[in-house]
Amino acid sequence: MPKGRLFWKILIGFWLTLICVFFGVAAIFAIYDEQRAGMQDALATNPRMSVLTTSTASVLHYGGVEALREVTRSWPRFAKSNLLAVDEDGKDVFGRPVPARALAMARDYLKNTPRPVEGEPDQSMPSVLQTQTPDHRNLMIFAVLDENMVRRTPPRQWLPPQMLWLGAFGSLIFSALLAWYLTRPIRLLQRAFDRVANGDLDERIAPRMGRRRDEIADLGHDFDRMAERLKQLVHSQRQLLHDVSHELRSPLARLQVSVGLARKQPDNLITSLDRIERESRRLDELVGELLTLSRLEAAGAGDPDHYFDMIELLDTIVADARFEAENAGVEIELAMDPALTNQEAILPGRAEPLYRAVENVVRNALKYSRPGQRIDMAVTLADEGHTLEINVSDQGPGAPEEQLGLMFQPFVQLDGENRQPGYGLGLAIAQRAVQAHGGTIIATNRAEGGLTMIIRLPLQAGLTAAA
Repeated sequence: MPKGRLFWKILIGFWLTLICVFFGVAAIFAIYDEQRAGMQDALATNPRMSVLTTSTASVLHYGGVEALREVTRSWPRFAKSNLLAVDEDGKDVFGRPVPARALAMARDYLKNTPRPVEGEPDQSMPSVLQTQTPDHRNLMIFAVLDENMVRRTPPRQWLPPQMLWLGAFGSLIFSALLAWYLTRPIRLLQRAFDRVANGDLDERIAPRMGRRRDEIADLGHDFDRMAERLKQLVHSQRQLLHDVSHELRSPLARLQVSVGLARKQPDNLITSLDRIERESRRLDELVGELLTLSRLEAAGAGDPDHYFDMIELLDTIVADARFEAENAGVEIELAMDPALTNQEAILPGRAEPLYRAVENVVRNALKYSRPGQRIDMAVTLADEGHTLEINVSDQGPGAPEEQLGLMFQPFVQLDGENRQPGYGLGLAIAQRAVQAHGGTIIATNRAEGGLTMIIRLPLQAGLTAAA
């Protein structure tokens, strides 16, 4: 497939847009100048021209055309060019061209302007005046618009070629820089995706984004988080495969030894068969827990089409745990929030995974408790009734602080005197089940000794009256 398609699309698109805008604005100004230039033949009626027409009328009335010629020699150029003295035939006394439109407007002006009352002074300053020279010539004085105020650009040169080339080249440079600015991080993302697809999970793109603070830079940070998460998942899967291989090796080795002993010592066949049965049962338990863990990791969020009452589920778990705790001499106390009395705590999803999760937490507390100790289970509401919080506290030895965050990983077991028989999958299964229902689970050491597991689960519809 061709490379750089987006770059060329942005470059050509912006370039053509800028050129169209450039020529459009130039055309609008050219049309506007043409319209203003057409006004050059119109009559000037501003106060400055009224002063000139009045002065010119006085000079012509008392000194004639020759006096006006002498006076206008010191006048500015716009006055010489735009002030006209026209006789009855429509000809200027100095032979200058007379715009027909301005002449018609001047005659209409005189025709429609009221004359001052005889005997009263004329206080106005008209733009068009009519006077009589000493040689009895009737002249009309008026002015056309100043060409310095209304410039007229020749139609064939409304836009100089230099400006055309400058606009086209400048818009090309701007479009190229803009296209490069937009497509550079996209090319970086493309190369980063290729490297990740080829197995390089250490690829990161945010440091190469520079000082960008936009949506593309955010996309780069999201890519880095995705790559980091993929790296963690791949590492976790590899570690899980290694741990599974290690855990399976021991019972398989014992099975092989038992089979060998059964063949060499037929008299001890029953003992060997008992050992084979125990190891087979342990393998079955390990495979079952691994399948449960795999299903929970693949399930994602809880099933929104199913709902269950968490209070009823907790009552069942506590009842089952008390039956087992009696033989161990451990007491289990359940403290329920008063707001939960005769109420339901509705959660979306399936009850079985959460049953396994809370049961694993309670059984883990029971495993580390000694006869005469107590397990406290507190169920409360948090976040204004939108979250159900379950605290399971024991009076056991607790756990090293550095291992509190690791104990939810598969096949991780506590060190030293805290180590207990098992595969280290119970808390991992509990965490996956809680996370699948949108909750969290953490472990903390109690100040007075022991461990506390805190499970927080969001309620679907808060509390509803029990049926």
